[in-house]
Amino acid sequence: MLLFCNEFDRQFPWKYVGEGYSVSIFAISDLHLPGGDKKPMDVFGAHWENHFERVQRDWRARVAPGDIVLLPGDISWAMRLSDAQADLAAIGSLPGSKVLLRGNHDFWWQSISRLRASLPAGMYAIQNDALAFNGIVLCGARGWLPPEGANCTDDDKIYARELQRLELSLRDAARKAAQLPSPRLVALLHFPPFTDKSRPTEVTALLTDHGVHDAVYGHLHGPGLAGAFTGEHEGVRYHQVSCDNLAFALYPLDI
Repeated sequence: MLLFCNEFDRQFPWKYVGEGYSVSIFAISDLHLPGGDKKPMDVFGAHWENHFERVQRDWRARVAPGDIVLLPGDISWAMRLSDAQADLAAIGSLPGSKVLLRGNHDFWWQSISRLRASLPAGMYAIQNDALAFNGIVLCGARGWLPPEGANCTDDDKIYARELQRLELSLRDAARKAAQLPSPRLVALLHFPPFTDKSRPTEVTALLTDHGVHDAVYGHLHGPGLAGAFTGEHEGVRYHQVSCDNLAFALYPLDI
């Protein structure tokens, strides 16, 4: 059965709900593609050399056309949407449906309507809303530095705004989940949902309150990964999926 929750959903032809349909979900964050410029990532270490080629090999070997790949932020270094098109096309050429979330370096991501109109077939973007697919509801928000790690009052304001955006997305997820027999909620975040001391935050409280089952996040690299929380907290399973943390291979979600 093809399920449309509202007019917005009609752009997503892959919303099928029914028996006998299985899908695998993968996640990988912080691809940091060049954005039209030669911006090699190996300046951050030799392990980044040819990193996207390695990601693509793994992706093509493991992802089937009906699968979903979650990309929670820092997709391209581009400053403008036109400069990000080559990177989006490269991702779009890979198998599966791709679901994007904005990261703090995705400056090319401005107008969501313009972005959605320019995305390749099979690629979708979440912003203040949610997507439903085969009993799985995808939602999320970029996030920001929690108050404990904030540098200035501007950080506090951005964090508060991101909490509002996350709540909007979670509310839309709840509306979509209410129309499904046994929904499973998966949240995409860019910034870590915990503090750098692995303490819970307003973000983790929202995810728990709204019954989210799994949350994927990125943003962290190098030494920052040492304190990254992975595991279960108050009913939510958290997964750190920065590509260098994954040795540039996709992370499979056991849904």
